[in-house]
Amino acid sequence: MKGKFESLNLKQELLENLKELNFHSMTPIQAKGLPVVLAKRDIIAKAKTGSGKTAAFGLGILNSLNISNTRVQSLILCPTRELAEQVAKEIRTLARMLKNVKVLTITGGTPEYHQEKSLGHGAHIIVGTPGRVLRLLGKNTLKLHTANSLVLDEADRMLDMGFQEDILKIAHEIPKDRQTLLFSATFPEAIKDLGLELQSDAELVEVDTEHSKDIIEQSFFELESHKDKEEALLRVLAHYRPDRFLVFCKTKIISDSVAKFLRQNKVYAEAIHGDLLQNDRTEVLTMFSNRSLSALVATDVAARGLDIQDLELVINFDLPFSPEVYVHRVGRTARAGKKGIAISFFTAKQVDEFEEISEISGKKFQPQSIKELSSASEYDLTPPMTTIYISGGKKDKLRPGDIVGAIVGEVGLDFKEIGKISVTNVTSFVAIVSEKAEEVVFKLRSGKIKNRKFKVGFL
Repeated sequence: MKGKFESLNLKQELLENLKELNFHSMTPIQAKGLPVVLAKRDIIAKAKTGSGKTAAFGLGILNSLNISNTRVQSLILCPTRELAEQVAKEIRTLARMLKNVKVLTITGGTPEYHQEKSLGHGAHIIVGTPGRVLRLLGKNTLKLHTANSLVLDEADRMLDMGFQEDILKIAHEIPKDRQTLLFSATFPEAIKDLGLELQSDAELVEVDTEHSKDIIEQSFFELESHKDKEEALLRVLAHYRPDRFLVFCKTKIISDSVAKFLRQNKVYAEAIHGDLLQNDRTEVLTMFSNRSLSALVATDVAARGLDIQDLELVINFDLPFSPEVYVHRVGRTARAGKKGIAISFFTAKQVDEFEEISEISGKKFQPQSIKELSSASEYDLTPPMTTIYISGGKKDKLRPGDIVGAIVGEVGLDFKEIGKISVTNVTSFVAIVSEKAEEVVFKLRSGKIKNRKFKVGFL
């Protein structure tokens, strides 16, 4: 029974749901962290993204939930909207067999009015970003005096983004006898200081902090100047020919420039950073997740919290200032034990950063010459899927099954030619094999879904 969820004192509904989800054995962070959380103790947990940490705190929260009380019982703070939405989605999945559990997301990018209206109907768990949570607290539309737990997810990134003061103000609104759970991918001194300020006798749990060195192929190319990076990028793509890849840049301006350069070279690419409107961010991430976009060019802040499956290549167009951030970046590939490739460019000005990364990785990396890679090879990075939108969503009671039924019925498409389907409140996104996408849009425009007409088009 060791390492099994059945060995823990979890509600039967949670255990049955875990079986249905094929969660048979606990990950290391769950095996070490969940008993601490269930014992109502404070915790500082260090674990990499993708290690199962959401379930480590989510199951603990759900296990102690008083569902008959619809006042806020737990607050989970995340650094970005995307991570908050991802965490809320996973907790809803874990809570499927617990009746009437309400999880509410409070972030920017959504009108405050709608969130205030939802709060008026009650919520058990709030998942939010510090800025919006603090704003609604100030308006007295969000109240946390009934909360008994506070979770800081990816706390290191929230500190990097300057949220420390906001976190302290928010924590002041929650009773002092609460349980405080702090999860972080890295463990700088600032995290220890935050723990001392917010927690009481916290237990330190540290697992999976390093990605296995044998599943990520890491290469560093020293270039003469920053101007050489674009040509180096094309050489990398010609050599590795990835289906999808993620490029990290240090600024928004560089991200936009690199995405534009890739498009000029017939690579389907988009940039994501803090200046994008929420609708635009959602569309870009949906296309990338749906495999209708080959490249995502991102800043560290924008990429935090993204959980992208089967990503084979990460390119550091710019080395990060912190070696811990490098570890987090390359961990985007090689998920779930699969192999991955991490390519990094640097110039003479960044030799110190390169050496720090070598030191923290425990491996003496040797700089390579980009000329070792091919330069003239032809390659095709056209995405296999195309994403279409349907102007209806959850508010219209649309479900993925309704959309699949309409596409198969109206167009006669094989089920295998339909990819990922994402249904939001007012819009649905569907991945279709590229050669059939135009036909699907044409026929759905003249057809119906659940006996209703909807606008249909391309992203």
